[in-house]
Amino acid sequence: MGKFILVSGPSGSGKSVFAEQLAARLPGSRYYIATMVPCTADNHRRIEKHRLQRQGLGFVTLERDRDVSLAPVEPGSTVLLEDVSNLLANALFAQGGSAGRVEEDIRGLAGRCGTFIAVTIAGLEETGCTGETAGYIRDLNQLNRRLFQLADAAVSMKDGRPIARKGNLDDLV
Repeated sequence: MGKFILVSGPSGSGKSVFAEQLAARLPGSRYYIATMVPCTADNHRRIEKHRLQRQGLGFVTLERDRDVSLAPVEPGSTVLLEDVSNLLANALFAQGGSAGRVEEDIRGLAGRCGTFIAVTIAGLEETGCTGETAGYIRDLNQLNRRLFQLADAAVSMKDGRPIARKGNLDDLV
């Protein structure tokens, strides 16, 4: 596995912009793997917002709602996975998968990259949730912990600012 950077934070914290700008600083081929399956008008707005954000940054966009390890990326390239939480939701709710399988899938992709940047939602709590939703939050939090352990560097975003949680980004970019 090349370099692995984890970018986490709540929705609207600036994770995506930060990760895109970070990836754009790296030389070579850049891939953006989009995992959202649009189901609502809001989903379509978010997708369009993200397309506009990364315009001109040199990304090849690949839409993969599962099996990201099979994405056609050049070995040694920079890959931004947007995002882990969607990938997990797709696996659990639409495909009968598991958090363990999603982790294996992410590891498979990361192992082929020069730099792998994964974006994920963090800070979700089970309070007030039951059933599948509570299970999803538990699985996402566990998957985020596992990815944090694997990462060479990790930042959490707060109000558009990265807060270093592990490693040194300057050593990786």
